[in-house]
Amino acid sequence: MAQAHFTDTEHGSSEHGHSESGARRLFGGHWRGDRGIWRRGIVLALFAVLLTLTMLFHARIPNSVGNLGSLTETFLPWFGVVGIPVLLVLGLLRRSATALIVLLLPVIVWLNIFGGLISDKSASGGDLVVATHNVNAANPDPVGTAKKVAASGADVVALEELAAGKVSTYAKALAATYPYHAVEGTVGLWSKYPMSATEPVNIRLGWVRAMRSTVATPKGKVAVYVAHLPSVRVKLDAGFTASQRDESADALGAAIRKEPLHDVVLLGDLNGTMNDRSLDAVTSQMRSTQGAAGNGFGFSWPASFPMARIDQIMVRGADPVSSWTLPSTGSDHLPIAARLKL
Repeated sequence: MAQAHFTDTEHGSSEHGHSESGARRLFGGHWRGDRGIWRRGIVLALFAVLLTLTMLFHARIPNSVGNLGSLTETFLPWFGVVGIPVLLVLGLLRRSATALIVLLLPVIVWLNIFGGLISDKSASGGDLVVATHNVNAANPDPVGTAKKVAASGADVVALEELAAGKVSTYAKALAATYPYHAVEGTVGLWSKYPMSATEPVNIRLGWVRAMRSTVATPKGKVAVYVAHLPSVRVKLDAGFTASQRDESADALGAAIRKEPLHDVVLLGDLNGTMNDRSLDAVTSQMRSTQGAAGNGFGFSWPASFPMARIDQIMVRGADPVSSWTLPSTGSDHLPIAARLKL
């Protein structure tokens, strides 16, 4: 009996050994019983903490040096989208429990900031469909671009970066769908409904890149603004050059603040995201349709690999029902559209 008992124990021990060996192979060979998993990866854990602090306190990053704060906020979602998977892979390769546990911090912060954008918040219904598109002055196919935007079913379409020699081309391509239109400088507005009180908006540039018009929809009058704020650049010697855009944003915000109509829509290329503090003059008084009724981030630039939503549809008074991006055209931006309830 003792011998039989000994044999069973020996057999069980052998099975346990094979099981433990398999588990060790599964987890890289050094996870179980390895006290080093807590000591390794301290540097990776510190990077995870730094990533967390960057996302959590991005508004505290100063703009005094190369507009570093605005640059960070422009690409803020990517800090988590890229940073978290990289740290996860390195933590697994390093076999560091410390690094992997600390990585939960940036995951939680990222989800708190951007988690609401992941879900689909679009709904049916609405009274007015609007669209906007930076068509690119060098667009090789203005007719095809105009037709694609019109195919969105939008009642009102704003176009930015209209080259002087191509305005008539866009006008002809859109005439059958939109009987009313106006162009001020390099921006234009096309509408299925009558337009009035159309005028340029001074955004402190010296030339016209913004306009305002009253659109008489079946549900009432809507003030529609079209704007193309100055471009920004990232330079090694100067950082994020955005001072001219920031001044124009302040001027645009001041003009919208004085608007007497209840329903206000802003369409255009703002060369900045909703997270960018330098656009506060505009974003503080208007809602983003993508944030309120979109599905995902709705990145619009560059069209070949969208990394930021710098094209915006924003509202005051009206309620966003749904928001989406349109198929690419001959431009380096994607068109975007939204359905609104007035």
